Amino acid sequence: MFNKLKQFKDLRDKAKELQDVLGKESVTTTAAGNTISLTMNGNLEITDLTIDDTLLTADKKAKLIDGVKEAHKDALKKMQRTMALKMRDMGGLPDIPGLS
Repeated sequence: MFNKLKQFKDLRDKAKELQDVLGKESVTTTAAGNTISLTMNGNLEITDLTIDDTLLTADKKAKLIDGVKEAHKDALKKMQRTMALKMRDMGGLPDIPGLS
């Protein structure tokens, strides 16, 4: 029983370490012809969003919405890949084909 508790504590400590490492990661992506820039951290929070003034008009609302969605989707994919690579490097995941 104590062995299981130790394993649980070790797993919890490793998860905390991984969370700390991932929290320091960051990715930036652009969309809509580089008129939108979005930065996301390892906690999947948007930490910066820059929108060119040319998109801030009523007639470009749809382009703005699509651009923000595209930038977010791209940043999320990049961060998920970064997270998987970090987890693998830290021994949290076995080798996964396609991540090398």
